Amino acid sequence: MADLTTLTAETLVVEEHVSFGLSALCHASGADLEQVRALVAEGLLQPTGASPADWRFSGDALPQTRRALRLARDLELDLAAVSLVMDLLAEIDRLRSRLQS
Repeated sequence: MADLTTLTAETLVVEEHVSFGLSALCHASGADLEQVRALVAEGLLQPTGASPADWRFSGDALPQTRRALRLARDLELDLAAVSLVMDLLAEIDRLRSRLQS
């Protein structure tokens, strides 16, 4: 008898009007504080607030954080390369949308 492995995918829907504090984003994304600070420094995340204690992230920061960490881990990229890849992926999405219109 063949050994079959079941693959599961995790999907989380977060509405854009939801916001996260720094610790909530870290908890929800699995990132540590330094990783999120580095993503902010690289421009991959744009929080509101003057300091990390006051930072608020919009709902789209959660999938952005997860995607950035996954790219860095899986492709062994530094954050500058992750930023470039994410820009290119966003451009591909925009072009696909234009083609469908």
